[in-house]
Amino acid sequence: MNAGKIGVIGGSGLYAMAALESVHEVEVSTPFGSPSDAYIVGTLHGREMVFLPRHGRGHRVPPSAINFQANIYGFKALGVAWLIAVSAVGSMREAIHPGHLVIPDQFIDRTTRRIGTFFDDLAVHVAFADPVCPVVAQALQHAATAAGATVHAGGTYLCIEGPQFSTRAESYMYRQWGVDVIGMTNMPEARLAREAELCYATLALATDYDCWHTSAADVDVASILAILHQNVQLAQAVITQAVPHLQGARTCPCGTALQSALITDTVHISPPIRERLGLLLARYLA
Repeated sequence: MNAGKIGVIGGSGLYAMAALESVHEVEVSTPFGSPSDAYIVGTLHGREMVFLPRHGRGHRVPPSAINFQANIYGFKALGVAWLIAVSAVGSMREAIHPGHLVIPDQFIDRTTRRIGTFFDDLAVHVAFADPVCPVVAQALQHAATAAGATVHAGGTYLCIEGPQFSTRAESYMYRQWGVDVIGMTNMPEARLAREAELCYATLALATDYDCWHTSAADVDVASILAILHQNVQLAQAVITQAVPHLQGARTCPCGTALQSALITDTVHISPPIRERLGLLLARYLA
């Protein structure tokens, strides 16, 4: 299995990759509708890169309206194998200060209105106990350290529906659950990335202490944007330094996640479904 291209999903504050060369835009049509925006394709250190602003340019798509299926399908269609998700998050731990970076290794999904699978028409059960690719996570950790960032490796990302921030009671409850950061965008993104057999990990930018902290100000958009603007260049530096570590054959389980996940007998998979899901399932359909 070859290395494949590297994809980057830009979150709040990261709407472009300044270091990309030979840049051009690609519109991708998917069976699941339109992605958030055109994909920005270019090269970085000689590697082919594909960038997509998760909220669209101008941050016009709110979290609950993101077409996660189309976004992930588009990366797959463009030959992406490694996928770095950049996300703004609130810190749920004293030790994770605003401005710190976190590379979560677990997720809790509290969203309620989003489609979390490509396979509504089939029985496909993908293992998801370890939802983050260890290779991408390690590359991000090394790159963040080399870039001089304070980085926390591991931790649990709680994804809420939004668009409102948490109540104080909810924030206290989530703290009791032992989560490390809170955000609105990484689920079902991570689930779909696994179904698409992409190597996925998150570079989370802590911007605030949610509303649980007794001495810090409650979370608001102005304070989030201020921290984000400080961290955009740092995030780009981390991604740039992570790129050389994502090459060679993929030996992690991500690239074969569907190998034993399809339960539906292939003789009962209709031609329209085969055509619709061929990009994802073709090599497993006899």
